[in-house]
Formats: sequence, C-alpha cells, structure tokens
Amino acid sequence: MSKETLAKNIREIPDFPIPGILFYDVTTLFKNPSALQELSDTLYEMYKDKGITKVVGIESRGFIMGPILATRLGAGFVPMRKPGKLPAETIEESYDKEYGKDTVQIHKDAIEPDDVVLLHDDLLATGGTMEAACKLVKKMNPQKIYVNFIIELKDLHGKDLFSKDVNVESVLTL
Repeated sequence: MSKETLAKNIREIPDFPIPGILFYDVTTLFKNPSALQELSDTLYEMYKDKGITKVVGIESRGFIMGPILATRLGAGFVPMRKPGKLPAETIEESYDKEYGKDTVQIHKDAIEPDDVVLLHDDLLATGGTMEAACKLVKKMNPQKIYVNFIIELKDLHGKDLFSKDVNVESVLTL
C-alpha cells in the first residue's frame, strides 16, 4: 500500500461541521484493515527511534491511532480532552479554531520532566488545536515534544504556528 492509496481511503465531506468546511474523514482509513495496518506501520517507523515515553492523543480522533502507536512504541498513552471529561485535576489551554473557540485539558500529573512526548491528531488545518495542546504540554516541561498528524492541509500553513524546537510531521500532505 502507498501514501496515494491511504489518501484514496479518506472520505471528503463538504460543509461539515459548518458550511464552507471540507471535512476529511479518517474513519474510512480505520475501517480498512490494510489501510489501518499501513498507517500504524508508517507512524511506528516515523517515531521508533525518538525515545517517545508518552503519546498524547487529542480528542477525539487522536484517541484511535494514539493508543495503537503508544503500544507499538512501548510508551504510555495520555488523553487530551475537552473540559469536564477528565476525572482528576487538570490544566487547560483555550484557543480559536476555524469555526469557533475551544479549550483542551490534560491531567496535571500526565507528563513528567523526563518524558519525551508525541502529540498526535488526525488533521492539521490552521493549527489552533494542536498549538494549544503543545503549549499545554510545554507547561509540564518534558524533555522533547514531537507533533504528528495523519493529514496536513498544506495550503492552510498550520505548521507556521509551531516554534522551531517542535518537530511537526504528517503522514499525508493534501
């Protein structure tokens, strides 16, 4: 399977969640066993030698490949969620996104200073969600932060939001 085949397994949904947004649905990648295995293998190869100790999955589609990748890397998995979803003490970061304002939270004790963290989500558009996630994790002072997406929408320049000390990579660039 190739990156072109992976891209062909992504469903495009116009005007979702609001008019004017073209939504890239990665659930079609996940339901295809060959595509899911290829995606898992590709992500593993990208990060197997980086010393990752925690994979942080961004709600909600980051909760699918995040634990798969954490298991393969021998790392822990940490969910980053919307407010009110995590049961223990949290810290949070608010941000603007393409179609509104939002907040992400993480457990206050989720990341330690000796951790090497990989933040994972399905899509990089304008970058607001992941920029907030990255700021939040930086407050916890890990050794290193990597950022990964399944898809990057290159024309929206979301990568430009991240500082040079953060390595940002995507499996597919559309």
